[in-house]
Amino acid sequence: MTTWVLGDQLTRDVGPLSRADADERVLMIEAHAFARKLPYHPHKLVLVFSAMRQFRDELRADGHDVEYHQVETFGDGLDDHFDAHPDDSLVTMTPAGHGAADRLETLVTERGGEIEFVADERFLCSIERFDEWAGDDERFQHEGFYRMLRRETGYLIEDGEPVGGEWNYDEANREFPGDEYDPPDPPRFEPDDLTEEVAAWVDEEFAGGYDEPPYGGEWADPGAFVWPVTREGALDALTDFVEHRLPEFGPYQDAMLGEEWALNHALLSTSMNLGLLHPREVAERALDAYREDDLPLASVEGFLRQVIGWREFMRHVYRRAMPDLATANLLNADHTLPNFYWTGDTEMACLADVVGSVRERGYSHHIERLMVLSNFALLYGVRPDEINRWFHAAYVDAYHWVTTPNVVGMGVFGSDRLSTKPYAASANYIDDMSDYCGDCRYAKTKTVGENACPFNALYWDFLGRNEDPLRENHRMGLVYSHWDDKDSEERAAIRDRVDGIRELVEVDDL
Repeated sequence: MTTWVLGDQLTRDVGPLSRADADERVLMIEAHAFARKLPYHPHKLVLVFSAMRQFRDELRADGHDVEYHQVETFGDGLDDHFDAHPDDSLVTMTPAGHGAADRLETLVTERGGEIEFVADERFLCSIERFDEWAGDDERFQHEGFYRMLRRETGYLIEDGEPVGGEWNYDEANREFPGDEYDPPDPPRFEPDDLTEEVAAWVDEEFAGGYDEPPYGGEWADPGAFVWPVTREGALDALTDFVEHRLPEFGPYQDAMLGEEWALNHALLSTSMNLGLLHPREVAERALDAYREDDLPLASVEGFLRQVIGWREFMRHVYRRAMPDLATANLLNADHTLPNFYWTGDTEMACLADVVGSVRERGYSHHIERLMVLSNFALLYGVRPDEINRWFHAAYVDAYHWVTTPNVVGMGVFGSDRLSTKPYAASANYIDDMSDYCGDCRYAKTKTVGENACPFNALYWDFLGRNEDPLRENHRMGLVYSHWDDKDSEERAAIRDRVDGIRELVEVDDL
């Protein structure tokens, strides 16, 4: 029996490796062809490959016999393994990606081996518990799931009821910091020799060779690599967040500042998605700080809602809604992804800044993802599979199970399996929650005219062209009453402005 550790299951605290003997054989396969499927951000590749190699070295130092194959494909790695160990049996946690278990099983059985998939213990909510909660429903509501999991874990629960009397404090999570606010500096994890070696190799190995532009990671403009790649580093990142940024995470979690890429955000998603941190320890560390340091309830609950609520919910919605979710296109959006998502070449201050952050570090926080990047794609009418592909390639914490429900389901309303309405917004929202609009060449208060903010005309045009599927939505009544107030001349001017915006996008001059 050999334990197969997949590249996003780097944990000894749960799963088969937690129950393996100290000298038990471990298989790890670093498949380079998999990294060529998309033009991944160089930091994403450095993160994954360095974390895998660090984990290998830690296991070997503790006495494990680790077979580490650096090959083009998983099949090549399995060929090497079964040549050395004919008829071996493998055990691994079920991968989160749709169809991945079936593909791996085929590769193993074709080579005369056997493989056992066990439950993925990197999550709090089991498959069985989610399916019991959801039943046969085809649509899923996060709030109900979150309350169920709160009760089951006992997190912020007293006598069966939520601490403070409210299940969530979302209304308290939408403040904008004043000019005097000075957020804590985000942690930086200086690359060790192994990570530096991986970074140099990634720059050379993945500079090109894709089927279509932009080739390799050359679309990005990477700065210093700052992400933790070991369990020790991930724990340090957790400590840094709880001590320095969690206290004010709540009120400012939706805020966007051009000079602050991290603000009070946790920056733990890379470690959690690799298996270096478990959501249980992350949540309980925050709860300990709440009790011991009297942290604001709204901050701790808001963070808890992301970790044990939304992240767990995404995993199961993806599992239940695939494969249809990947190609869902509820609003029949048919436009290609604007080139500025890759280049950042736009005079829209919000988009230029957020895309610039992605090009530099493969990261932006959740509101920038939802209300700037996804919102523009939604209003513009970008095909859901195209914007999903971009998110999957561009972000250091992206995996198919993460991006697909977040982007297709929530971001661009390609499916109504998890969202009851599209998250469509004009410049008003961005102005309320950011400092972008003040220095932008486009006027936030104008809808038409060549210097009018594109979000405004696109917003109204979105409502107009999607009137049939959206008007009867009970949550859209108020916005359609405002659309009804616009006469034919106003609507024609909006259409003309949108036509002009599309022409500018086509020639990379927005």
